[in-house]
Amino acid sequence: MSTLPPPPADGFCARAWSRTAALQQAIVEHPFNAALADATLDRDRFAQYVVQDARYLVGFAQALAAAASRAGDPADAAFLSGAAQGALVEERRLHAGYVEEFGLTAAEVEGVETPPSALGYISYLRACALTEPYPVLVAALLPCFWVYQHVGSTILEATGDLTGHPYRAWIETYADDEFAEAVLAARDLTDRLAAEATGETRDAMFAAFQRATEYEWLFWNSAWEKEEWPTARWRA
Repeated sequence: MSTLPPPPADGFCARAWSRTAALQQAIVEHPFNAALADATLDRDRFAQYVVQDARYLVGFAQALAAAASRAGDPADAAFLSGAAQGALVEERRLHAGYVEEFGLTAAEVEGVETPPSALGYISYLRACALTEPYPVLVAALLPCFWVYQHVGSTILEATGDLTGHPYRAWIETYADDEFAEAVLAARDLTDRLAAEATGETRDAMFAAFQRATEYEWLFWNSAWEKEEWPTARWRA
């Protein structure tokens, strides 16, 4: 497990994390993550989460690719495009493994409708990619890196031995050193962009970071509640 060093105290990331501290704690303590940590999370809830997260990763990768195309620094463009590839290849491989383990067929996966909260998060990132300045888009993408690493490493630290844990692969993916390096790179990029931005842009960056973090909570809550469209009853 890799424990992240704190971000520079005078940077955007430190302030954004501090201002969302209560929300970050609520995410770690959410019943979905608490049950995942102690291995009592039922398979139906995790299966719904896996299907939705695989779909989310497509939108996340598209937004990362859009950010890469707007990066002025080649190294930043390489990081963002590499993260987009990782979202589509490495993390989806993790999800595919669980889909196979649960015995879900392709037809069953396709038959699961994307619920409002998941669709909202995907749509929000795509909207940021289309309408927001580059620094704001990067700030909106940061929580998916940082919050997942925080949750994974917190669970691993509290759980310790994962032998026989049904969600070991998920926990280790987001708590390992390679993912931590990606989080550090994303934080560094966000801090640099914020340092060069106007006060108005920094305010917009924080609003985007806050909203994306709220969507992180909603995403896990959606799986926990087995969220459905309440309007489905009126469909023709």
